[in-house]
Amino acid sequence: MMALRKPRVLCFNPVRHALKELESLQKVANVEVVSSKSREEFFRDITSKYEDVDAIYRTSASGTVAGNFDAQFISQLPPSVKYICHNGAGYDQIDVHACTKRNITVTYAPDPVTAATADLTMFLLLGALRQLQPGIRAIHEGKFKQGVGFGHDPQGKILGILGMGRIGKAVVKRALPFGLKPVYHNRRPLPVEKAGGAAYVTFEELLSKSDIISIHVPLSSATRHLIGKEQIAQMKPGMVIVNTARGAIIDEAAMAEALDEGHIAAVGLDVYEKEPAVHEKLLNNDRALLIPHLGTHTTETLAKMEACAMENARRGVCGEPVLTIVPEQCK
Repeated sequence: MMALRKPRVLCFNPVRHALKELESLQKVANVEVVSSKSREEFFRDITSKYEDVDAIYRTSASGTVAGNFDAQFISQLPPSVKYICHNGAGYDQIDVHACTKRNITVTYAPDPVTAATADLTMFLLLGALRQLQPGIRAIHEGKFKQGVGFGHDPQGKILGILGMGRIGKAVVKRALPFGLKPVYHNRRPLPVEKAGGAAYVTFEELLSKSDIISIHVPLSSATRHLIGKEQIAQMKPGMVIVNTARGAIIDEAAMAEALDEGHIAAVGLDVYEKEPAVHEKLLNNDRALLIPHLGTHTTETLAKMEACAMENARRGVCGEPVLTIVPEQCK
């Protein structure tokens, strides 16, 4: 009797933390890390050694090998691919529409990222508000406290949350003990009991009233450059922008220019419009507190993200219902 073929799962990045979940997946599938070194090489390999792959596991760093999982990438995948399991909450690197047309289910990991991203948001918020970057640079240059201006306290400042999903709500919860006054804008107002003490405002009110704006919307065609030169002009002089969502939600050049001009007092950024490239004006401005996309970069959080993706892959290749399908495919 011929043995049944074991499903194949191709990982674009090694699983480093969720080893127990990886072991569970390996019991039911052959799991391998892609050996292709470039997008072009992968397109060649997918017609030969990866021609019967059933599922693909990816992370936000997978683009270094394959680029975005755009329509061209999806069109090259063999018919055997039925699942793309992403281990983050943001999946703008994947063309979900192209996947749907090919009957490929896309899963993501929304819950595990919440706490770590909200924590880093508060670090960037407080660091930018207190103007810590000039002091950090000064001490490394042997100029202890030289040329360091004054920052501001958070108490009484209006914190505008743009996007009140999981992370936006978690930031509100963390902001209240610091005496910040949170307001938010969403596509639609939340029930009062789910807003965590934050008041709903229009987009224009968020721009004009906030002392600090923190970005928590996903990147899409509708949100790309949602914050541009026109919107920045509506903001209070001396306000602070924090972004731990996606860089392209803000027109980075317009933000850098407003920072140089002093209209924006400081920024705290974890994400950038053209990662890994960062706008030169931001790099050269001491009032820009910059982190290289480390929002979920903790052992515990990465383990949870990987575990979610591994479980989705295991369920998929075993014919069981997957846990977290992206919203576009749940309609």
